[in-house]
Amino acid sequence: MNSPRVSVVIPAFNVSGYIQQTMDSLSKQSYQSFEALVVNDGSTDDTPEIVRSFCRTDSRFRLLDKPNGGLSSARNYGIRCAQGEYIAMLDGDDMYEVEKLATHVSVLDKHSTVGVVYSASQAIRDDGQPTMMRLSGKPIAKDPLKAMLCKNFIGHGSNSVFRREIIEEVGDFDEALRSSEDSDFWLRIAATGHWRFYRVSQALSLYRVRPSGLSFNVAQMQHSYEQVLEGARQRSPEIVEPLLPTAYAYLYRYLARIELTSGNT
Repeated sequence: MNSPRVSVVIPAFNVSGYIQQTMDSLSKQSYQSFEALVVNDGSTDDTPEIVRSFCRTDSRFRLLDKPNGGLSSARNYGIRCAQGEYIAMLDGDDMYEVEKLATHVSVLDKHSTVGVVYSASQAIRDDGQPTMMRLSGKPIAKDPLKAMLCKNFIGHGSNSVFRREIIEEVGDFDEALRSSEDSDFWLRIAATGHWRFYRVSQALSLYRVRPSGLSFNVAQMQHSYEQVLEGARQRSPEIVEPLLPTAYAYLYRYLARIELTSGNT
């Protein structure tokens, strides 16, 4: 395929029960000028075999194998291999609605100051059926830096399409972080002051809530996000420092909710 405009990066680690649905949803996109880079991050199940079989039926899909290094490592590997001017993120157990790419590419083509496009999302169960949870993606403040300090309004890792040139400006995903790597990346973009975040109100991403998703290491999450907040403070102290008490309050409320949801009262 010649010069795909969009590179969809799909990190995949032991997602043999989901990756077929993920790739199916991508192959049915109304927007067709894309390449799909499925990064097998050292899976020990049948994930690579399923992807390899799919690649034989759709030449837009490529399987990239690498030793296990974690989510950020897999994303960065895929981005380095990407050819498109736009990078779309899609985790190996999530899905797109059919107009996802077309809608986001249209926004990026029309608005040169928009760096990141995302949408509302529909949460789905492990079996793919919709839940009652819908993520609106509405930021809590107009300033994206202030909003992102308190809440990752993009919501999850399968929701964004962004300009490849942003990577050259702010760097890639931080592989040293054990969690909150998405928030760190968006905060770095917001800190530039010239890239806009654009929200599409339709729910165009399907975010799978898996049973294992409740098994969080909350202490590790707290440590990682505190590192993220400190990095944001160092980049923009005059903006971030006055907001830190509020940002920490949102963080601790979020972590408390996770603990309660998982039964750890």
